[in-house]
Parts: sequence; structure tokens; C-alpha cells
Amino acid sequence: MTKVQTETIVMIGAGNLANSLAPALMRAGFRILQVYNRTKESAVSLSGKLDCEYTNDVNQIRKDASIYFLVLTDQATLTFINEFNFPEAFIVHVSGGLDIEVLKGTSSKYGVFYPIQTFTRGLELDFRSIPICIEASDQESENRLLGIAKKLSDIHSKIDSLQRKYLHVAAVFACNYVNHMYDISSEILKVASLPFSLLHPLIRVTAEKATENPPKEVQTGPAIRNDKIVITEHLKLLATNEHYQHLYKILTESIIKSLETD
Repeated sequence: MTKVQTETIVMIGAGNLANSLAPALMRAGFRILQVYNRTKESAVSLSGKLDCEYTNDVNQIRKDASIYFLVLTDQATLTFINEFNFPEAFIVHVSGGLDIEVLKGTSSKYGVFYPIQTFTRGLELDFRSIPICIEASDQESENRLLGIAKKLSDIHSKIDSLQRKYLHVAAVFACNYVNHMYDISSEILKVASLPFSLLHPLIRVTAEKATENPPKEVQTGPAIRNDKIVITEHLKLLATNEHYQHLYKILTESIIKSLETD
């Protein structure tokens, strides 16, 4: 039987994701014993929200927790597991890009708990609508992670490391690159002394259409029409910024090329 309600947790890391995940775990009834972070100020800040201990000394990490969540960057995770030696502990990383096997030599029980969302410190999110993907070293560990996922979210899946890596790169395109396009749009509008807020309704409707339909079916714009007159005019406007002009050309060609696969 899964011992979900008795899990005690040490959070390794105090970044954006940790500041969302740890409070969500606490609200779901889990007990956070300690926060570890190399930067003391971040550890103090998060532990204050959780009313728990903190440390910035790896040798002072508590050894009595039932689960250790490694909520770190990929490089920091790889560095940390070389310093961390609790062979009987249940170790879980949250990375979209790291294989589960990186934890194999760290403990006999390990897993992955990957929430599909973008996290910003100070922005509270409802975990019930955040998909959580899990993977585990054994059935017991899988049951424990699934139990935790069900406590936090209504959407949970079991996927393997290769699937998670594909999901991660897809998320980079869908989130990080799209947000960078928003930033570029904002900078272009500044040239004409126009506010980015003019694009807010367009952004909302575009996101709604993409989540309610296959994205290719709702693609619009001059590239999908291969409207050379409009494309040429846009490139002229971007002539003062070769980087933006280059991106426009690449994205236009990518959209046109996508028609060839139909």
C-alpha cells in the first residue's frame, strides 16, 4: 500500500520550480523537513514559507527524510549527486532532460517527477491543472510517486526517459521560444512607439486555437499564404536589425516548408 500521507521531504534547491513545488506539496499534506540550497538567502526565503529548517551545507542535509527532491538545474543535479551519499534514501529529480539512470549510483530507489509548466518565482500556479510525468526505478517507487502526483494534480502520466526528453524539447519550442518571440514583438513595437498590450488579445486567441485544434490547421499569416508582397515589406522594415530579419526569414521558410508535408 502506498504511504503517501506519511512522506517527509527534503527540498534540494530553492529556485523557481522549488518555490512553486514545495508549497504545493505542503498544501497537499506533505511535511517538508528542510530546504538545502548553496545560496543561503534563497534557502532562508523558501524555508520561511514552509516553516522548516534550512541549510547551505551539503554535510548538514538531514538524513531522516523519506524523499529527497532534487529541484536543480541539470548541471547542478549532476554535481550534487556526486557529493550526496544517502544510499538508502529515495532520490527524485525533476529534470526534463536528464535520464533517470543518472541517479542509479546514488541510491537503490530513485525516480523522476517532471511537472510540465513554466515557473516564475512569486507567481502562484494551480498544480491541479499541471501535467506531472513520473518514472521510477521499481514498482514501489513508481506507486509512491504516482500517489504524490495524484495528490497534486488531476493530470499524471508514466513516461520513460526518452519520451520525457522529446517532451522537454517540445516544451522549449512551445514555451521558451514562443516567449522569446513575444520579447522580439515588444521590441519591434517600441520602434513605432506602440505598447505590447495591443498584441495581448491576439496572443490569447492564438493560444486558445492551438490548444483546441491541431496547431497546423489553425496556422495563419503571410507565410502560410506565401504572400511575397507582405513578406518583402516586413523584411524591409526589419532591415535595421539583421538578427530579427534573419529570424523572420528562417521562420517564414519553416512555415512554407511545413506545407510540403501535407
